[in-house]
Amino acid sequence: LSDSPVIIKTRTIDFSYTYLRFLCVVYQDLFTAGVDTSAATVNWAMAELARNPRVMKKAQDEVRTFAGKNGMVTEDEIDRLQYLKMVVKETLRLHPPGALLLPRETMSHFRINGYDVLPKTLIQIHVWAISRDPRYWKNAEEFFPERFSDSSIDFKGQHCEFLPFGAGRRSCPGMHLATRTVELALANLLHCFDWKLPFGMKGKDIDMEEAAGPSLTISKKTALHLVPVDRVQRSLEDHMK
Repeated sequence: LSDSPVIIKTRTIDFSYTYLRFLCVVYQDLFTAGVDTSAATVNWAMAELARNPRVMKKAQDEVRTFAGKNGMVTEDEIDRLQYLKMVVKETLRLHPPGALLLPRETMSHFRINGYDVLPKTLIQIHVWAISRDPRYWKNAEEFFPERFSDSSIDFKGQHCEFLPFGAGRRSCPGMHLATRTVELALANLLHCFDWKLPFGMKGKDIDMEEAAGPSLTISKKTALHLVPVDRVQRSLEDHMK
């Protein structure tokens, strides 16, 4: 192992303070962006759907009508599921992976809204607050995917009221992979199973309190408990009644 090209090459690197700081920032970005953001988003989506049976049924009907004919929803079928995409957008609006975007440092002095911002000032954008601001969103606290049906607002960084992945040249490089991963996972969960709450719970009983995860991802403070029911088994049971 000690003679491997990788090890030999690393011996020639100058591990200066600047270089080590650069490595720390790179690893911070990797862990912050890639460890549990997608899993947390799926979890939030399922929690919101369980609290909103109308939305869950509408999403399930779409998935089961237009995809999954061979048992599982495939990536090629995702673009047919426009309502599912709205569900994911609404989840990202109410529950962005992180409350704050990664910090940026100003390069020069500028003035905005009467405030002087000096060079080398660290700036962070509070996307969680923007996404729930009633000045930009009607009934901002409500989970209502249909708000995107006649809207061009997207999460790709062109609309400042909706920036779960940031904007500009340094927006999240994994944006498209992350959203496709969430869409595919959610589509299959809705296609393969019906979902119910345990122990006679109602949707309003689901605790939606937030907590920062190990990578600063906004996660549910308490675990989400749902009971999956195989749709084929349920269909057979209903037929035998």
